[in-house]
Amino acid sequence: MGPPQSFNAPVDVGWRPDVDADTVLRETLDEVFGGHRPEGLQPEVVHGSARTVLIEASRGASLLVVGSRGHGGFAGLLLGSVSSACSEHAHCPVLVFHDRD
Repeated sequence: MGPPQSFNAPVDVGWRPDVDADTVLRETLDEVFGGHRPEGLQPEVVHGSARTVLIEASRGASLLVVGSRGHGGFAGLLLGSVSSACSEHAHCPVLVFHDRD
C-alpha cells in the first residue's frame, strides 16, 4: 500500500505541536535571558489544560508566576480564567503579571 492520498487538510498533518511549543519556549528564553538563564531554571513543555498543569506544578513551589491577558470573552477583566483559577487553587503564593498596556 502506498502513501496516503493528498487532500486539503485545514492543518498540516505533519504538524507537531509539542515541537512548536518547545521552539517557542526556547526562543522566548533566549530573547528574555540571552545566554544568562537563571540558575535552576528548568524549562519544560507539558501537555494538558493550562490551569490543571500550573496548579499541579505549584505543589512544593515557592511561587507560581502567571501572565494575565484577560482574553477569551473576559477581555475587560483584570484576570483571565487561568490566572484566576491559579490564584484560587494553587498550593503556593501566586504572582499575576499584567502586560504594561
